[in-house]
Amino acid sequence: MDTLLDETTARSELLTDAATGWLTAALILLSALAAGLIVHALLYRLLVRLTASRDLFWRSLVDRAKNPSRLAVAVAAVALAAPLAPLTEQTATFFKHVLLLGFIAILMRVAQLALHIFTTLHLRQFELNTDDHILARKHITQTRVLRRVVNTLIVIVGIGAMLMTFDAVRHYGVSLLASAGAAGIVVGLALQPLLKNLFAGIQLAITQPIRIDDTLIVEGEFGNVEEITSTYVVVRTWDRRRLIIPLNYFMERPFENWTRDKTALTGVVLLYVDFSVPVAALRNKAAEIVRAAPQWDGDVFSLQVTDLRETVAEIRIIASAANSGALWDLRCLIREELIAYLAENYPSALPRVRTRMEGVIPRPDGESAETGKRAASRKEDSK
Repeated sequence: MDTLLDETTARSELLTDAATGWLTAALILLSALAAGLIVHALLYRLLVRLTASRDLFWRSLVDRAKNPSRLAVAVAAVALAAPLAPLTEQTATFFKHVLLLGFIAILMRVAQLALHIFTTLHLRQFELNTDDHILARKHITQTRVLRRVVNTLIVIVGIGAMLMTFDAVRHYGVSLLASAGAAGIVVGLALQPLLKNLFAGIQLAITQPIRIDDTLIVEGEFGNVEEITSTYVVVRTWDRRRLIIPLNYFMERPFENWTRDKTALTGVVLLYVDFSVPVAALRNKAAEIVRAAPQWDGDVFSLQVTDLRETVAEIRIIASAANSGALWDLRCLIREELIAYLAENYPSALPRVRTRMEGVIPRPDGESAETGKRAASRKEDSK
């Protein structure tokens, strides 16, 4: 009986000591957390005052990093107070490990925020809504592609750092490096799509075969580059469809880029008319139409007879515009205006088929002699 009482008393003392230890640890950690939050609030106000007269990058960084920095200060305060808490060695180790993982995640987020703010402020210097925006498209393409690549690298490095905090993963990594033969080949093959697109993105940002808003013909489709991600390119076609094309396609296969050096383009309008068309009058009218069109950029215009076929003459009109959209509208306008001009002033110049009939004698009343003979014979047969 005395033994049972002694065991019960010992257990109750252990539970009391454990509860007291947990309460003391919780009190110490909560106090450290509160102190960390107070310190963060004071430091944040100081940073806001110090950066009030600085440029927009630092003000934006301080503003956007408020929550991540608060969490970082809280984690640091709890980590500093953890050795003072009466925790078991196993619990303290686990707690420190969790805090370390949280701190690495916070550093990743702060790095991504700084990158986002820097690139956003850089892109504010450029506008795409101008007639010739080659420089703007160059910087926007480079910045967006490199931002995605750097974001991917930040995530990879951060996850790698987190995994290396585990002893099993660290030992596996060391053994993998020690036997880097077949294992390296396997890992390389597994990561081939990721690495292929990653290096293609870097190469595209440097060499820039395409840029944002470039006019392309890809796989027989006409459209503009709408978005460039780290793995694919979105091309918006003229009828508002979207083509999703892998990034490495533009590094390995041929395609047409109409706005590689400049956005101005030259378009062709073909007319097929009768041989009797007055070319000089048609050229003057076409020049009048083009010069009055707001889409024309004032650079290129010409009208020439480029071919003579069996029944028609081919006339080619060349005109230039500031971009592909304006060029399309200009070509349609030239067609519409010239067709209306020919129909109103020279209807005989429109395409027509000539037929020559031999052995038929026309009569004044419009009936041919051959037709009259057939009608008379039918009338006699009916009698």
